[in-house]
Amino acid sequence: MPKEFSCVLKAWRAHESELRGYLIHRTSDSHAAEDLLQGTFVKAMRQGKDFCSLDNARAWLFQVARNALVDHQRLHKETVDVSEDIPAPETQTEPLVALSACVARVLTELSSEDRDIIEQCDLNGLKQADYAKAHGLSLAATKSHLLRARARMGDTLSTNCKVEFDSEGRVTGHVPRK
Repeated sequence: MPKEFSCVLKAWRAHESELRGYLIHRTSDSHAAEDLLQGTFVKAMRQGKDFCSLDNARAWLFQVARNALVDHQRLHKETVDVSEDIPAPETQTEPLVALSACVARVLTELSSEDRDIIEQCDLNGLKQADYAKAHGLSLAATKSHLLRARARMGDTLSTNCKVEFDSEGRVTGHVPRK
């Protein structure tokens, strides 16, 4: 017998029982475990003389057995048939997205100054410093004006759209206006 096969057989005899126990424990099926064990042995035999140069034959055998087990489990996953008469989940719009129509309507009800600063700074992303410069205001005055405009808009939203908030101040719902 060639030397490469004798070192495989020697390692196999030393670890076969332990590998079998591992595979039976993991699969709970002695026939599947035997198939995986044989596949592991075949891979070891195919290594030939490379198998003899391994530092830890036991670790290599267990790694090959573990990989074979994972492949086996992927291929033999249990599936459950799902009835086709299950209704599709209702699509639910995020409360904040649903509120956008109300926000657009409330913006038209604000004063032109409040609407302008909210649209430019909050909706269009203009920096407050740039808004201040364009309108001949100080940065502090712009910040104050924007804060008051937001408060008035919030009051109008709460009154006209019945906006509901959670304990952390996030919008949870509203009553749309007709």
